[in-house]
Amino acid sequence: MNGAQGGQPPNYMAYDRTIVVFSPDGRLLQVEYARQMVKNGSTSIGIKVNDGVLLGTVKIQMPLAVAESYKKLYEVDEHIALVCSGSLADTRDLVSLGRVKSQINRVTYSEPISVHSLTTHICDRKHMVTQYAGVRPYGVGLLIGGVDESGARLFETEPSGTMIEWKAQAIGRGADKAKKILNKEYKDNMDTKSGIKLLLKAIKNSEKSIDDDAIEMLLVKKNGVKKVSAQDLKKK
Repeated sequence: MNGAQGGQPPNYMAYDRTIVVFSPDGRLLQVEYARQMVKNGSTSIGIKVNDGVLLGTVKIQMPLAVAESYKKLYEVDEHIALVCSGSLADTRDLVSLGRVKSQINRVTYSEPISVHSLTTHICDRKHMVTQYAGVRPYGVGLLIGGVDESGARLFETEPSGTMIEWKAQAIGRGADKAKKILNKEYKDNMDTKSGIKLLLKAIKNSEKSIDDDAIEMLLVKKNGVKKVSAQDLKKK
């Protein structure tokens, strides 16, 4: 007798070793494990403000390591950036994919790619690797922010390839605590200063014992991506 017959719990071993088989209760276990990897990552947050999108995260602290050699914030195009939670190696691969797609769009159509189109392209790749044997899901969640002809846009992508647009969103181990702050205090058309203040508050409430020096942030506007300096953070 196997599966759920006789009141016994289903045997998940057969569904645990391949990405392309649903379990009896309709789950792709490898995708769920990838989601857990995202939840184990440090908190990352995105917030739409009146002139762009703020992306922030907690710096990875490793003694003796060169900080520039590993990062969670990336500029994808002149008007698009992203922040990750989960596998940094998977992030690097998806960033390269996004940059190539952005360049092809500029060469082909003589205009910058829209934030929606770029996010869709990345989500298509994430979804594709959940449908073939011999591969695994990307173990990373991304918050992709940018400004195009339609205005400021903020999207979340998760390991299944699902794509959701947000006004403000948090991913990573402190996401639940951060979302409580965002849900309570976010307002439409916030100015940049108010957005920085809210993002800092959300991260500090989601992570233990961190200060401004442990947080890094980007402001994405239509005319470029700018790193928010330590001075800007202290002016909050």
